[in-house]
Amino acid sequence: MTWNVHRPPRAEGVTVLVTGGNAGIGYFVAEQLAEAGATVVLGSRDPAKAGVAAAAIRARVPEAAVGHMPLDLADLTSLKSSVDSLDVDRLDAVVFNAGIALDAPPRRESADGHELMFATNHLGHFALATRLHGALAAADGARVVSVSSAAHLRSPVIFDDLHFAFRPYDPSLAYAQSKTANVLFAVEADRRWADDGIRVNALMPGGIATNLQRHVGPALIENAVKGGFQLKTAEQGAATSVLLAASPLVDGVGGRYFEDVNEAEVVQRRAGETGSGGVAPYALDPANAERLWEVSEELVG
Repeated sequence: MTWNVHRPPRAEGVTVLVTGGNAGIGYFVAEQLAEAGATVVLGSRDPAKAGVAAAAIRARVPEAAVGHMPLDLADLTSLKSSVDSLDVDRLDAVVFNAGIALDAPPRRESADGHELMFATNHLGHFALATRLHGALAAADGARVVSVSSAAHLRSPVIFDDLHFAFRPYDPSLAYAQSKTANVLFAVEADRRWADDGIRVNALMPGGIATNLQRHVGPALIENAVKGGFQLKTAEQGAATSVLLAASPLVDGVGGRYFEDVNEAEVVQRRAGETGSGGVAPYALDPANAERLWEVSEELVG
């Protein structure tokens, strides 16, 4: 199978924030949008690495307008301070690309006491989105792109025990739950914000051996490939994010889940341990989405 890289149309005058834009898929999302003429801001926990990435994009695209901002999604106090210092009147798109994946106990917590993957992959992005709502609404046609994963097919959001306070900690299920939350966020944010001109979608970038898997190790990836799973390059993995962030092909589209630059099929069961595609009904369920939004508001204060 071959996946094409989606090149966006010209995007002069467009400002985009890419979380985790200093490495992996996020770097190529940022590079492709900068190449199209967008002003790109890289959000990263490590300002030094973000500065290096911004310089690399400018070396590749000399006319690129690329900046960076500190952004720690696992520390809500720090996150709010970073957003307050962001000097933009409007944002045309935000790509929620950053995330973590842990593969072994012990259970770890964020600075705010929440299970770390749920806190980083969902709650941090939720807090960021709601704090940026005004800047997004000012764009009158903004896009929010929530990067999920086929891992969401492993677990719904378990509302009665979000942080594994009672269940034995299973990092695979914790990651899966956080990725389901990424889809549910898109569903409810789009419902709430479409009238403000903000459309929100989620996506699966594909199986890619990036820094996200640094805690997983090569064995899992090797076994997946032996089982028939086809890996993408990070540049190919950026294609669906770029489509949703900048392409006129999805104007007016929101609350959906995409994979391989197309809207995904709703599936009724997960097809094996690797290579499964589609989106689970529970990830698009409007009642689940509304409930998660309300719970998230309480958790982020």
